[in-house]
Amino acid sequence: MTPEDQEETQPLLRPPGGSAPRGRRVFLAAFAAALGPLSFGFALGYSSPAIPSLRRAAPPAPHLDEDAASWFGAIVTLGAAAGGVLGGWLLDRAGRKLSLVLCALPFVAGFAVITAAQNLWMLLGGRLLTGLACGIASLVAPVYISEIAYPEVRGLLGSCVQLMVVTGILLAYLAGWVLEWRWLAVLGCVPPSFMLLLMCFMPETPRFLLSQHKRQEAMAAMQFLWGYAQGWEEPPLGAQHQDFHMAQLRRPGVYKPFIIGISLMAFQQLSAVNAVMFYAETIFEEAKFKDSSLASVVVGVIQVLFTATAALIMDRAGRRLLLTLSGVVMVFSTSAFGAYFKLTEGGPSNSSHVDLPALVSMEPADTNVGLAWLAVGSMCLFIAGFAVGWGPIPWLLMSEIFPLHVKGVATGVCVLTNWFMAFLVTKEFSSLMEVLRPYGAFWLASAFCIFGVLFTLACVPETKGKTLEQITAHFEGR
Repeated sequence: MTPEDQEETQPLLRPPGGSAPRGRRVFLAAFAAALGPLSFGFALGYSSPAIPSLRRAAPPAPHLDEDAASWFGAIVTLGAAAGGVLGGWLLDRAGRKLSLVLCALPFVAGFAVITAAQNLWMLLGGRLLTGLACGIASLVAPVYISEIAYPEVRGLLGSCVQLMVVTGILLAYLAGWVLEWRWLAVLGCVPPSFMLLLMCFMPETPRFLLSQHKRQEAMAAMQFLWGYAQGWEEPPLGAQHQDFHMAQLRRPGVYKPFIIGISLMAFQQLSAVNAVMFYAETIFEEAKFKDSSLASVVVGVIQVLFTATAALIMDRAGRRLLLTLSGVVMVFSTSAFGAYFKLTEGGPSNSSHVDLPALVSMEPADTNVGLAWLAVGSMCLFIAGFAVGWGPIPWLLMSEIFPLHVKGVATGVCVLTNWFMAFLVTKEFSSLMEVLRPYGAFWLASAFCIFGVLFTLACVPETKGKTLEQITAHFEGR
């Protein structure tokens, strides 16, 4: 047995007498960490109201044409991909707490640069900085929360990461109704600043401290979080923290969670969630909503409600069941979405360019409205299904399944995969619709959702109610 095996199978955090800890401060620490994902969601949602505001702005404010607007929205994903790599490095070297504190700095700096922007390059630079912070926060916050939570509430607290993301998006949409782009950027500085303040008073995770053989600090952290400071065991003295090596991928306790984590992140993006979001306002326009921007708020409310529902039932229903049910709902909704495009498609066209408004306008007005309501229904069903399972659970499982000694690298690879796939799918989906037509593209997304369900049933273990050490032992076959 290797030192890593000994460290991972040792029950690092076991309450005396087998009783479950019931400390209340763990919820405060989880909230402080979850302000990072809230900032992350606000940064993602910022571009939706900010782009129209920037287009209305008079000189000397920066002006966005179509190309600049697309870069303003997309450059966040490139920064986040880099942030995922940087976050994985910080996670093991600076620790979980300090990584969260550090990620608040590019959030505040990025929004400050946007607030002071006098040209396009300052806008893009600010967005890139906030994207970098998004990548770090999306990696570190789930790990921090999973390592401070006891098994009975780990699903609830872990799901709050995604809940805070969608809450941040909704906050940006709502604030965008009353604030112009500069003041909206000022508001974006508030959540990371509050996180920076709160995290200064929160402890490092006990598991990380024990892996560094800082027993006294770990005991103090456990006393603060759970109300217990006796009866806890330290890893064997020979189990030193080691860097990741490629040779470790031969071990089932490493390569199995690697495959699961990367696959879940890829299937999450291949479900075409970003494409559905992209068409939200157009679909609401075709359904004759008086204010098509209401689509963003409706989508945000649905996400928040159903993500909150997932958080509340996560520790009872389990991860596998919710992933499966979520995937089935997404299969039906993307199929219906594809059917909408098929029914609204006109006769054969010599042009390969797909223009959605022109596409649906080929049908009579009354027919358009009826079919658009089919699209609204299937879109809302898709968002609800995604929010219950495939939205929060891949991030939660990423924080649960990796052993301590590879967690930084492994979660970094998963986050990089997620952001790279998000960029690829968003950029290439329009080209895919030109080749397959819109209905074919969404039916292809439905097929990926089916593969995701089958992968869940075949490969994803249930982690509810288990300690992180028990999960690691499961992959090692013990």
